[in-house]
Amino acid sequence: MQLQDSFLVKATYVLLFFILLVYSLTAARAFLVPLFAGILLAFLLYPLSSLLESKGVPRILANLIAIIFGIAVVAGAVYFIYAQLNFFVQDFPKLKAQALENLKHMEMAIQQEFGVSVERQDQWLKNFISQIFASGDVFFKEAFTTTASTITKIGLMPIYVFFLLYYRNKFAEFLLRITPTEKHPATRKILQGISSVTKHYMGGITMVVLILCVLNSIGLLIVGIQYALLLGVISAMMNFIPYFGTLIGGAFPLIISLITEDSPRYAFGVILLFIIIQFIENNILTPNIVGSNVRINPFFTILTIILGGLLWGIPGMFIILPFLAMFKIVCEHVEALKPFAFLLSTQGTEQHALTWKKVKKVIRKQRQRINS
Repeated sequence: MQLQDSFLVKATYVLLFFILLVYSLTAARAFLVPLFAGILLAFLLYPLSSLLESKGVPRILANLIAIIFGIAVVAGAVYFIYAQLNFFVQDFPKLKAQALENLKHMEMAIQQEFGVSVERQDQWLKNFISQIFASGDVFFKEAFTTTASTITKIGLMPIYVFFLLYYRNKFAEFLLRITPTEKHPATRKILQGISSVTKHYMGGITMVVLILCVLNSIGLLIVGIQYALLLGVISAMMNFIPYFGTLIGGAFPLIISLITEDSPRYAFGVILLFIIIQFIENNILTPNIVGSNVRINPFFTILTIILGGLLWGIPGMFIILPFLAMFKIVCEHVEALKPFAFLLSTQGTEQHALTWKKVKKVIRKQRQRINS
């Protein structure tokens, strides 16, 4: 009985801890999202700042140059998207007319194929749209509030980045001072691992997104989709979200092609294009540019992204995965937490993984059977 009571007490404390943690993270998201994003941006700009320091530039000036460069890149991207959106807005009346015409053709096709009258389809469509707006009202209000709150505090991010870069040695020294002397080697390994993984991941994923901006835009131009540059860039930026990024990004040009183009071949072209892009990104770009720096299995990656979205909305989906990778590095160097590092890693299922070597082995066996 005492053992059971002890287990229940521990389970209760653990449950209360997680409840308080989730509540705290959600309540403080307006503060934490810009701060955590600033930490990742500091890792992204650190190589440039460090390079300038190695050339004899004072740290303050090196940090300012790196931050100004980052702001210039972001401002250029925002201006490009804004300029492309202007063309989209100017053509909106024409796009609306084409969308209505496409909807009418679709309704006529459904009536001929399934016998559902156009009037009944219109009524169903109106009810469906009304339900979406009714059920989604609270969600969109909350999403807008979160986004507005983040935007109002985004001006603090350059300040966060500057001080994180400026005091980086001080933070490392602080961690060493609060840990016992015998644990200093493990602490240094943890700090080096976090720095290396985060720098390579942030730099690698940014490079992948830049390449995808070009590939997506060229592909959409070949398919013949309107506003190919705008849709190509927006689709590529969604790839900052692992796994879900390509699906979310591909949805934008697919929807535009369905409602604004006069033939379904454009939609099929978009689907085929993003299947090819997904293959290139997963098998060529990410393995060779990002590498296996994060090394978290897909199951926990997906769970983490969903959790980030629930806690902090879309910004949470962008920034939460690198922090899970940091936590995994800590677990790898703390004896009591090593089982959690194993659980999060890709180890332990190698014999079940689908590899090109195994595919060739199966093909070879099939050829031997046929020849025999």
